[in-house]
Amino acid sequence: MSDASTPDDVEPGHDHEHHHEGPGYATPQAAIEESERERLAYVMSLYVGTDVDAPDFVAVVDLDPDSETYCEIVDRVEMPERGDELHHFGWNACSSSCHMDGLERRHLIVPGQRSSRIHVLDAADRRNPELETVIEPEDVFEYDLSAPHTVHCIPDGQILISMLGDADGELPGGFLELNEDFEIEGRWEPPGEIEMNYDYWYQPRQNVMVSSEWAAPKTYYPGFDLEDVEAGNYGRKLHFWDWEDGTVEQTIDLGEEGQIPLEVRFLHTPESTHGFVGAALSSNMFHFWRDESADDRQGAYRAEKVIDFEARDHEDWDMPVPGLTTDILISMDDRYLFGSNWLHGEVWMYDISDPSNPRRADSLSVGGTFGEIQEVQGRELAGGPQMLQLSLDGERLYWTTSLFSSWDDQFYPEEAERGSVMLKADVDPRKGTMELDEDFLVDWGDCPEGPARAHEIRWPDGDCTSDVWQ
Repeated sequence: MSDASTPDDVEPGHDHEHHHEGPGYATPQAAIEESERERLAYVMSLYVGTDVDAPDFVAVVDLDPDSETYCEIVDRVEMPERGDELHHFGWNACSSSCHMDGLERRHLIVPGQRSSRIHVLDAADRRNPELETVIEPEDVFEYDLSAPHTVHCIPDGQILISMLGDADGELPGGFLELNEDFEIEGRWEPPGEIEMNYDYWYQPRQNVMVSSEWAAPKTYYPGFDLEDVEAGNYGRKLHFWDWEDGTVEQTIDLGEEGQIPLEVRFLHTPESTHGFVGAALSSNMFHFWRDESADDRQGAYRAEKVIDFEARDHEDWDMPVPGLTTDILISMDDRYLFGSNWLHGEVWMYDISDPSNPRRADSLSVGGTFGEIQEVQGRELAGGPQMLQLSLDGERLYWTTSLFSSWDDQFYPEEAERGSVMLKADVDPRKGTMELDEDFLVDWGDCPEGPARAHEIRWPDGDCTSDVWQ
């Protein structure tokens, strides 16, 4: 059996004996088979970095093709303050809480990246969520943390948020834990375990969590400066944690070809130790796995570059343009890896049936610097594909176009004037193909207060970038 293989006696999905009483689905396969088509999407929407003086909001988007309001923003939950920079968000519960009878996937945890304010939305009425409570920045700073990023539920009802900086926006970052009443429980890890932080994913059956690195908030807030990379101010490491103890067991330096490792994903099957991370600046994909065959370091994790996106020459750039691989996700059946190259304007999919040898399946060239399609329904695209979300059955891929307000202004300044869009591709998982749905367009340029940016996408009943299994 190769390092990248699944044992023959392990069914893909979840054969672990337990009672499914709580939220979510018993297995990834159950999510595919039992879920209904997505009818609504929640999308982070923001005015930071534009001329519009209004609070950021969570948009509710109608995705029902039989609805009269299909492709429209049908509700908006405005934040109480301006300047939050809504970025990533998540549910209070997912499929990892399947044993928690009485726990509901009901509340959205919505942090402000710049403000460090944490909002809690009650989505009992899926079409009309409401703001329930707010954790103010001062309460977060008491734990010497700031700049909340990735939100995951913890199986027993708590919530864990990766924090990218200290109270002053410098390093180190860490993790903030909330209890099931949405009160701050404290820091999850002992301070000083890591310097840089960004995204994370946990695999409870393997007692492991993996986290990635961006930079100190004060480094990336103003925009991208190549001198910061040369000075070592951006990350290039993966950290593997003991999930129960909250301590780092191993750190892997990805080197020059692993600059700015952002989104990190384990396979969905809880038996697996395989996963992927995208190195944004290097525009590479790394496969990582636990190497049980290593005699000298039993159980040590390994990481290897398996996909490389070449930089491209452009007449307006004095250096080759990197793809800037900013988001990735894995289909619920662990068959395909999808990703976005924000600067090149490319959405791609790879067959990862053998995780150590991904095979390119298909790609779309839309928006960005080199995209062949720069207009949909007469609407000029102002940015490249960025945040992704896939239907649970793997047949529809959606994406938005905003990365981070100051980075948007730097690379796609027209997006502040035109707003973001949400686009969709129809996916054939059997053939491994994608086709742009040119009848689908959600336009944040038409918002009442003015054009807005759109970032991360969530489904009301779980998705490929938030659900974890035990």
